[in-house]
Amino acid sequence: MGRLENKVVFITGAARGQGRSHAIRFAEEGADVIAVDIAAQMPEVGYPMATPDDLAETVKAVEALDRRIIARQADVRDLAQLRAVVDEGMAELGRLDFVLANAGVMPTYGETARRPEAWNATLDVLLTGVMHTVEATRPKLVEQGEGGAIVITSSMAALQPLARTLDGGTLGMLGYSAAKAGVLNLMRNYASILAEFRIRVNGIAPTGVHTPMTQNAMIEEYFTNGDPRDLVSLTNAIPVDMVEPVDISNAALWLCSEEARYVTGTTVPVDAGATLR
Repeated sequence: MGRLENKVVFITGAARGQGRSHAIRFAEEGADVIAVDIAAQMPEVGYPMATPDDLAETVKAVEALDRRIIARQADVRDLAQLRAVVDEGMAELGRLDFVLANAGVMPTYGETARRPEAWNATLDVLLTGVMHTVEATRPKLVEQGEGGAIVITSSMAALQPLARTLDGGTLGMLGYSAAKAGVLNLMRNYASILAEFRIRVNGIAPTGVHTPMTQNAMIEEYFTNGDPRDLVSLTNAIPVDMVEPVDISNAALWLCSEEARYVTGTTVPVDAGATLR
């Protein structure tokens, strides 16, 4: 406990799921939080997205740990919105130390996933949104002159194909996989650029995680009726169906901690051995 005392973390997609877990886990270790989430439904996404009430629950959870939090609705597709929240958060909390580029969408299955809009949405949120997140924060970290850490959430989809049939290769799935692979290349470039400032940049590649993004009617329908050849790509070597959000949070915490002070430009798979299958 207390490894992150007097530190501040900026988290995207913080209203629920992995983002809320990150906020709680970092607050448990003493960090204050700047949190954003679109907290609204995107028409390209075929499952219910987070709401303002979800974001309010994240605020309550962090405040219950006696940490400060600035939480705002903001869309990672809009760089100006992110910059405004970062400015507000730093004015209130005094500094910035860590950045968790977590916000994501997964319009990979169902009818909406077959439309070009699904491809565009995944690239806009998962790739451009990550770039916006880093661009909104890296000048602050450089100017502050005390180093820092940026962690980008990728996916096992970046490391192996998830689509193995024509039916499984929806535009949403292809866009999701391409974006998740793209952010790892982006991560390595940012790691190279920012190393001289002692700002470390790393990625995490989870398998399926128990969150509302994976626990919904869209996913249930796919697992009921999907082609077994596609479903085998979602099999973990360790016999669990999915991992928990805190497993990803713990990896992010380690990457931001002093224990990982010389770790940069790498990807940590938290995949229960999924890439072994």
